[in-house]
Amino acid sequence: MIIRRGTENDMKAVLALIQELAVFEKEPEAVVVTKEDLIRDGFGSNPLFHTFVAELDGEIIGMALYYYRFSTWKGKTIHLEDLIVTEKSRGTGAGMALYSEIIKEGERENVRRIEWNVLNWNTPAIEFYEKSGAKVLSDWRVVHMDEQGIDDFLKGQKSKVESRTSKV
Repeated sequence: MIIRRGTENDMKAVLALIQELAVFEKEPEAVVVTKEDLIRDGFGSNPLFHTFVAELDGEIIGMALYYYRFSTWKGKTIHLEDLIVTEKSRGTGAGMALYSEIIKEGERENVRRIEWNVLNWNTPAIEFYEKSGAKVLSDWRVVHMDEQGIDDFLKGQKSKVESRTSKV
């Protein structure tokens, strides 16, 4: 097995892994990103993410997708967006190899924290992370706003401005 940095040519396989993860996480229809999006956003002049892939016998069987963030408390950090190994390749050590590579990348880049999310029902992953020395925080909640939420918020803000303007 080879762990290496992902390339543009790997993005078809990376997308297939993302889709497999969405099925595992019970949201198979949630993936709207395309191979072209991955190539544009991961390999342009200012890449938004980086990947490591696990390759076995010429086939990509796993990947870790990450990007850098900045913490006002810690400084430079890594956010591990996804780590996935194909179902048929679980148990080969690919997951641990990818996980280890992310931690090594954090050390190479002198980050002060590596962070990621895990679903509360994914007990095997939680146990794995805790055994590795990671802390699963129970007092923080993940917050996100989807496209509809963004649109609704902006429409609401625009209506408030128009309402104030019409009163003047």
